[in-house]
Amino acid sequence: MADKLDNSKRVGRWYFGGLASAGAACCTHPLDLLKVHLQTQQQGKLSLGQMAVKVVKADGFLGLYNGLSASILRQLTYSTTRFGMYETLKKQFPQDKGPLPFYQKALLAGVSGACGGFVGTPGDMINVRMQNDMKVPPEMRRNYKHAIDGIYKIYTQEGLKSLFNGATMATGRAVLMTIGQLSFYDQIKQMLLESGYVGDNLITHFSASFLAASIATMMTQPMDVLKTRMMNAKPGEFKGVVDCCVYTAKLGPLGFFK
Repeated sequence: MADKLDNSKRVGRWYFGGLASAGAACCTHPLDLLKVHLQTQQQGKLSLGQMAVKVVKADGFLGLYNGLSASILRQLTYSTTRFGMYETLKKQFPQDKGPLPFYQKALLAGVSGACGGFVGTPGDMINVRMQNDMKVPPEMRRNYKHAIDGIYKIYTQEGLKSLFNGATMATGRAVLMTIGQLSFYDQIKQMLLESGYVGDNLITHFSASFLAASIATMMTQPMDVLKTRMMNAKPGEFKGVVDCCVYTAKLGPLGFFK
């Protein structure tokens, strides 16, 4: 009886996803920074380990946390929106008819991801620029003090429109990412529970999260590479998404999976 009572009080809030993502960003930021550096090198000669050594030699260990404030801002806007919308929309369907079919979960996740991707574009762009700043000569660096300073400087120096550079790719990526993360997570967890071999516990949730995250990463990597390149580009460097695709394609098909 006590277990049932405890479970009944486990009610998710719309902002849980955003806060959890911001906390996760503090742990995963060094890997995210290295990912951006690998995606923006056109020659592609350095491995993950070599890039890590290069960053630490250039800026010290804390260099791995360049742009952390922007990463947190991105999660508080992007992830709060998509997680909040997905959970809120899902509750609008009758709960007594059993779990939603996968196509409905994917549709809700896609809509939520599109909104989150657009809202989170400014924070995402500041994050990319702050992480990549150490790679350019000192006289060409943007030198944003933190995320809010970056947004202010872009708004005053480049205009409001520039805050949404790469919004098309960021939104498209967010759609695929949210489908991969949320709808696949729900579906995989449902399948595990229905198998009868596992219960509703931490191992089940972790397994579903791990598999869903792996699927989401593979689905979104090409768009993530293009998004990073477009957000880090100088004004006029790319004419559009197609031009950026052609530039990346020069590395071969695997260039989209850097």
